[in-house]
Amino acid sequence: MALQFHPPHSRVFSRMAELHPELTALRRDLHAHPELGFEEVYTSARVIESLKVCGVDAIHTGLGKTGVVAVIEGRGGKAASTLPHPMIGLRADMDALPMAEGSEVPWQSTKQGLMHGCGHDGHTAMLVGAARYLAETRNFSGTAVLIFQPGEEGYAGARAMMEDGLFERFPVQSVYAMHNWPAMPPGTVGINPGAMCAAADRVTIEITGRGGHGAHPYQTVDPVLVAAHIITAVQSIVSRNVKAIDSAVISLCAMQAGDINAMSVVPESATLVGTVRTFNPLVQDLVERRLHELCTAVATGFGATAQVTFERMYPATINTAAEAQFAGDVAASLLGEAKVVRNLEPSMGAEDFSFMLQAKPGAYFRLGQGTESGPSSCYLHNNRYDFNDEVLPLGAALFASLVEQAMPMQGSGAP
Repeated sequence: MALQFHPPHSRVFSRMAELHPELTALRRDLHAHPELGFEEVYTSARVIESLKVCGVDAIHTGLGKTGVVAVIEGRGGKAASTLPHPMIGLRADMDALPMAEGSEVPWQSTKQGLMHGCGHDGHTAMLVGAARYLAETRNFSGTAVLIFQPGEEGYAGARAMMEDGLFERFPVQSVYAMHNWPAMPPGTVGINPGAMCAAADRVTIEITGRGGHGAHPYQTVDPVLVAAHIITAVQSIVSRNVKAIDSAVISLCAMQAGDINAMSVVPESATLVGTVRTFNPLVQDLVERRLHELCTAVATGFGATAQVTFERMYPATINTAAEAQFAGDVAASLLGEAKVVRNLEPSMGAEDFSFMLQAKPGAYFRLGQGTESGPSSCYLHNNRYDFNDEVLPLGAALFASLVEQAMPMQGSGAP
């Protein structure tokens, strides 16, 4: 399989290029067998099988239900690091999405209503590639902890693994993760020293009025009318309460009220559901408070009531500055500085790696994979999306290089 881009020569990339066919076969097999969060039984089994072939030192299961952790010890003597026992974590997510696949690739999903629409199949294969290389060479001093995480897509699998003692059992000094990014071309990496993804919160607004006959609306308190005014009023929160230099998104994305077949029945209640995205906890607090105040006031003005439930799901994904600088330097050592974007614009999307970054220093970065056309050009969560296998060797090399350069052997040179 010929690669279409060629990073500067490096030992680690050269080995990953040799493994490219194997990694591609694994990725496509995972793509054909997608599984939702905490149901990654087949995926975990394939990961464990692959890790055994790699020759890692230990494989641990049962963290976050279907999570897998592999441990690889370096062969160096006294580490160059001043830490007594350096330990670096690398994380890849494994789960798929509850959506039907629209692509026609030969390895398309074999499960109706499920697909790898976000590229976690590729992330998993890249981390397996890193495991293969690190276990073969062991050109580092310390311990590499490879975290195969379930349930990133809305299940908070990172938090579940942490609740099962992930960082108590494997006390890494820092942790790293990457995500493919169709908006950037292959052979590029994007990162910044602060926010990479927004916090994701769920808001539910339950409106209660008084139902009745549509021909006599004066006898009712119409919750559909109240919902309409709330939808409009809520849009003023960002424009009139949040500072222009801050960022926030409020999207009310679903409404349920009445019976579509009952054209003349005013329902008793209506429910709105949406999402709030912020980077700053103070802005998050402000938006939550204003939602309660505004929805309650609007409903009261019409003689109805509104109950607001604000669920904080994923916190913002915030890189620590030193680790972001280091990850960028590692990427530059493989690709050249011109291929590394160090001030990448944050995404209002969310990522549960944020839980790990709340507990440990670390960095989350983007791996370019976009093409001009075809499935790899589709944005994430598109039903025609497919991971670009072209970038598998590079992603695996980045993972492995993070370990080698964070925990170098005494006297080791550049990669």
